[in-house]
Amino acid sequence: MSTIDHYIQAILIEAGAEAREEGAALIEAHHLLLALAAHEGTAAQRVLTAAGLGPRAVRDALDREFEHSLSAAGVSLAAFDLPRATPDPKDTPKIGASARLALERGFGAAKGKRDLRPAHLLLGVLDTEIGTVPRALALAGVDRAELMARVRDTLPGEAW
Repeated sequence: MSTIDHYIQAILIEAGAEAREEGAALIEAHHLLLALAAHEGTAAQRVLTAAGLGPRAVRDALDREFEHSLSAAGVSLAAFDLPRATPDPKDTPKIGASARLALERGFGAAKGKRDLRPAHLLLGVLDTEIGTVPRALALAGVDRAELMARVRDTLPGEAW
């Protein structure tokens, strides 16, 4: 297996752990973002950290997005004492539509598998106008287009 194959496998395992932890049956794009932010040693992680989006900040932004989405539907999270999800250790989340599209966009941003880098995967996650990720980034005050430009700037020099 190539280096990028190992990396993708590690990201999917971490994203699956994130999904399982929140009781989700599917791995979605925001789980990929959490995994990318947590996987040290890549340009993707360094760009996210430089933008103030380390793993804790990404989680906080996603939590704010969840609360904001509920309030848009007239539900106050503070009004309920919701228990934390109980992860099923035997459950293996499958890849959901937003994660699949993010991976496809990331792969498509590369010139081929030999060109594929972690930053391409981050671009795939960021390159959407709708969904949890862009809403969470907007609520965190992150300019998604600027962040994508920073990611693209790392690609020519990104090496393992």
